[in-house]
Amino acid sequence: MNYYLRSTLFLTILLGIGLFFFLKASSKDRTTIIDICSSQKNIDVLNEVCNWLKSRGWQQIEVNSDKKSITFIGQVVSSKSLAIFLSVLGGLGSCSLGLVIVQIFPVFNWWPILLGLVGGPISGLVYHRQSQREEVFELKLINENELKYTQLRLKAHRDELIAFENELKDKLGLMSDGSLFKTPI
Repeated sequence: MNYYLRSTLFLTILLGIGLFFFLKASSKDRTTIIDICSSQKNIDVLNEVCNWLKSRGWQQIEVNSDKKSITFIGQVVSSKSLAIFLSVLGGLGSCSLGLVIVQIFPVFNWWPILLGLVGGPISGLVYHRQSQREEVFELKLINENELKYTQLRLKAHRDELIAFENELKDKLGLMSDGSLFKTPI
């Protein structure tokens, strides 16, 4: 096996590894907990948050008055365009691996190129199945004092918390430490 075939095989294997980790990351749990404060009264904030969540398709499943918490559930759906894109990438990557195998082992003729018929659909199906899941949005009232401000602890998917803070920040006068908008790098 010459140098070019080895380097091409190595790069093709790296392509497969990258696709695997992308698929794994697309279905990773990104549940985050943040504390936010509002200058409005507790009942007004809770009503507005509940209405906002219901308008986005969340369903209220539990109200625990002892813990002062409300729990919502929602169904996350996978992106069809991303599933198709990943299927195309998986198919092209599998065909590339098949071409490299044909060059290394000519005795197989053109059969390894058919790996593209397997790799493409598998990539799309893996993404489609793993990215569909049920998410939970929990909010808990932290402070007892209704005179000064409202303090909530929210536990939900990071993207949902970002949307929450962006859309309700001005309406509710929300204050947070801004950690949702910082990158971990």
